[in-house]
Amino acid sequence: MKDTAIMKRVLRLAGKASGMTSPNPMVGAVLVKNGKIIAEDYHRKPGASHAEALVIDKAGEKAKGAALYVNLEPCCHTDKRTPPCTKAIIKAGIKKVVIGMKDPNPKVSGKGIEELSKSGVNVVSGILEEDSIRLNAAYAKYITTKTPFVILKVAMTLDGKIATPEGESKWITGEKARELVHKTRGSVDAVMTAIGTVKADDPQLTVRIKKGTRSPIRIVIDPDFEVPIDAKILNTPPKTIIVTKKSQKSEVSNPPSPPFSKGGMGGFSPKNKMNGLIEKGVKIVDYEGERVDLNWLMKKLGEMGIASVLIEGGSSLNSYALEDGIVDKVMFFIAPKIIGGKESFPSVGGKAFRKLSEAHQLKNITLKRIGEDILVEGYIKQ
Repeated sequence: MKDTAIMKRVLRLAGKASGMTSPNPMVGAVLVKNGKIIAEDYHRKPGASHAEALVIDKAGEKAKGAALYVNLEPCCHTDKRTPPCTKAIIKAGIKKVVIGMKDPNPKVSGKGIEELSKSGVNVVSGILEEDSIRLNAAYAKYITTKTPFVILKVAMTLDGKIATPEGESKWITGEKARELVHKTRGSVDAVMTAIGTVKADDPQLTVRIKKGTRSPIRIVIDPDFEVPIDAKILNTPPKTIIVTKKSQKSEVSNPPSPPFSKGGMGGFSPKNKMNGLIEKGVKIVDYEGERVDLNWLMKKLGEMGIASVLIEGGSSLNSYALEDGIVDKVMFFIAPKIIGGKESFPSVGGKAFRKLSEAHQLKNITLKRIGEDILVEGYIKQ
């Protein structure tokens, strides 16, 4: 069996835990002996057994003399809830370890390979390395910068419009594209939008394609605290974070207001509205100035343990995200429709580049047909 073929199997196994392992990486493992697979498994969630330990336990005595294939360098440190995988590999008598990529975690990076090699294990690294890096791009960024990996998602027409002059945007893309968006939501820790989108569309921003799939935290940029108390994002699990000006939060007293139900203001002042939302479990993050610094916000989200963010906003939020340099990857869904008109909303507003050489450049671009739509994916050149 070729190393690349087995590593593809490893990556598919790892991908089964998409959205479930954060802030841990997605890791799959396959044990091969005498040209046959004797055990395979994958890491399921933080605190659960690592993929390497799972396959070693499954194989038992058969693991001795086998080759282990894993998409990420086995861990070697004890600063976590599970024991080091390197020691389990050595103890099991595994003779060869084939690795997709080195672990970017400074506590591991190269040290796991070194420990295995010193113990007489034949280590081969870099098999399908680019695929392994893409699979755990969010983990790699978060573990090295403590800020989330950010994906900018846009659904637009052939002429680059995301809404009509009246603000109509449902549905630009088809059902298949929307299914993929739900799947992408299920793979990230948080979805971020702006108050304009909430007021115009009243979205839930949840995952509604598969039972048991985790829905992400919702983050709403709402400078003037305009969020309606009957908005779906405030009355549908999971948690929602409202990001607003400090001047709005400073008016709020510490004692919480009486509970209020879904519906109108019910006679509550803005102060009691905020206190009521806090009582319901909504988290309020406040910032100084007229516009939130998205780099600052990403650091705050990182401190909360949020390792990946999907932006689903309008022209303004899309432009601010690109201008502030927080975007790592883009997903542009292009529908076979033409709206036209100067008053229609463009996919990216804000400042225009005067020179093509200054425009945001993409790398590692892929194009896919999704139903009747086209998906362009790529990574921002930093």
